[in-house]
Amino acid sequence: MDDEILHVTNSKGEYFLGTFDIAVLVGLLAAAVYYILYHRRKNASEFSISESFTISSTSTDDVQEDSFITKMKSTGRNVIVFYGSQTGTAEEFAGRLVKEANRYGLKGMVADPEECDMEDLCKLSEIPNAIAIFCMATYGEGDPTDNAQTFYEWMQNSDVDLGGFRYSVFGLGNKTYEHYNSMGIYVDKRLEELGAKRIYELGLGDDDGNLEEDFIFWKEKFWPAVCNEFGLDSAGKDVSMRQYKVVNCDDVPKEKLFSGEVARLGSYAIQRPPYDAKNPFLSNILINRELNKGGNRSCMHIEFDIKDSRIRYESGDHVAVFPMNDPTMIDTIGKLLGANLDEAISLVSLDDDTHKKNPFPCPCTYRTALQYYLDISSIPYIHVLKEISDYATDPEEKMKLKLMTSNTPEGKALYHEWVHNQCRNIVQILQDLPSLKPPLDHLCELLPRLQARYYSISSSPKISPDRIHITAVLVKYTAPMGRTINGVATSWFAKNNPNNGNKHLVPIFVRKSQFRLPAQTQTPVIMIGPGTGFAPFRGFIQERKFQQVQGKEIGETILYFGCRHKAEDFIYEEELEDYIKSGTISKLHVAFSRDQKEKVYVTHLLRQNAEIGRAHV
Repeated sequence: MDDEILHVTNSKGEYFLGTFDIAVLVGLLAAAVYYILYHRRKNASEFSISESFTISSTSTDDVQEDSFITKMKSTGRNVIVFYGSQTGTAEEFAGRLVKEANRYGLKGMVADPEECDMEDLCKLSEIPNAIAIFCMATYGEGDPTDNAQTFYEWMQNSDVDLGGFRYSVFGLGNKTYEHYNSMGIYVDKRLEELGAKRIYELGLGDDDGNLEEDFIFWKEKFWPAVCNEFGLDSAGKDVSMRQYKVVNCDDVPKEKLFSGEVARLGSYAIQRPPYDAKNPFLSNILINRELNKGGNRSCMHIEFDIKDSRIRYESGDHVAVFPMNDPTMIDTIGKLLGANLDEAISLVSLDDDTHKKNPFPCPCTYRTALQYYLDISSIPYIHVLKEISDYATDPEEKMKLKLMTSNTPEGKALYHEWVHNQCRNIVQILQDLPSLKPPLDHLCELLPRLQARYYSISSSPKISPDRIHITAVLVKYTAPMGRTINGVATSWFAKNNPNNGNKHLVPIFVRKSQFRLPAQTQTPVIMIGPGTGFAPFRGFIQERKFQQVQGKEIGETILYFGCRHKAEDFIYEEELEDYIKSGTISKLHVAFSRDQKEKVYVTHLLRQNAEIGRAHV
């Protein structure tokens, strides 16, 4: 029958089907539809506890289905906190503001501007005592974060009337960059230009100093301003700050448990392009070799396999890597808290109206959460220590925690000295305060998400279309307290060496950049890249070499490079020598800072060659 359907034609060679054939096809189609729908309903009823924790587990309030205004009205919310976040800090701050709104009789929600129709901002005044808060990070050279790009473009082009709209902005930036906090400053100014009313002054957080301290200082004055605006009691109420409850999921089948996937359950088992931040590609490490020739420091050249992945990149782009925490640290947490790390659990939101049902992909085991989803290596925020302080049973330890999480000068000094300056992470704090034993589910609720690490791509797709190269320094140093501090991602890389015969799969995705070579190949270029800052320029030089081989005219290419010792950490030395011989690099200026009595840095060479530099500008 199937062969006849596929091959029977009329006298003109055109395919046709008889009435009986069509009836058979319709019957088969109806049976298939019935089977799919019935099977889906059956699976949903059998495994409803796990399927409800898939995609929604990592998304914030999903506002694509309905307007955020409609959602706020239907759920009785009057505070909305938008965030522009690249590393997760702004999103984490947004969540804390929503939690604290409850103390003042307000009800809030966190929203991603990328998933909202921001034209609806003008309707916020329809909700009594409503306010919008913007936690906006600045990325790169004054750019909006990826999820705030569309919002930024809308603000530039919109002439919407925001009369009656109340707002406040907290910006996250770093003073070492030229365009410090430009996104927060722009949003604050532009909203005012559109007629909105600023409830409290712009807050500026500096990541080069103490970002959380700046945030705490700002919000402690922000909330009284909100209360004054709406006639609320500024003292606030003591309410439970827990946002999630723990549900045991030991009866959930293993295949229904998350095992490190970022968003979609089973996405690592069955890979489907396109690949992005919520659907990374599992890449095999093909090469991991040491670049340094001596000394006690390590710099790795790593190559990721992207063949058949459909991933495309350009020189100057970044590759993001999702790392995993050190298993020994995870075991230590389990022992200190007396927890069964292999217990399957789900943290479920206590707010029935929110679409962020879980703080990380659930259900999963505690071990999976600590290994793939939670940041256990960074210095914990003050609010984390404050919320777990009551679990300390020793009076002196509890008093110490209470003091260092207070807003007094003595408390701030103690936190800086004992936590920040000593680089204590949550594991070390639990070790040093043995009576502090918070429930593991509460700790998992409080810890921030483990973020992807971004690396400049140090290759060109013209030369390596099926591979992405990175150049990474192993982060390893001794803290003042004598403990060794290891970088999460680079320590993981150091253990994942293909030379040991094993296959090492790493979740990655490519983030596009505006950092590019000039479009005209004959344009002169000066590249300044000390140490691993050379990484993107390696890709640019490969690109110019490719253009040169093609017979194109390439402009003068001048490279400034710096390291400590020529004999130890002059990375890619042989490559650079070959590029000089071939004429791809016109001039190479290298500063070896420790090879002579007087230290010499790249900045010294730039001053010496200032006239040459001006001639090319």
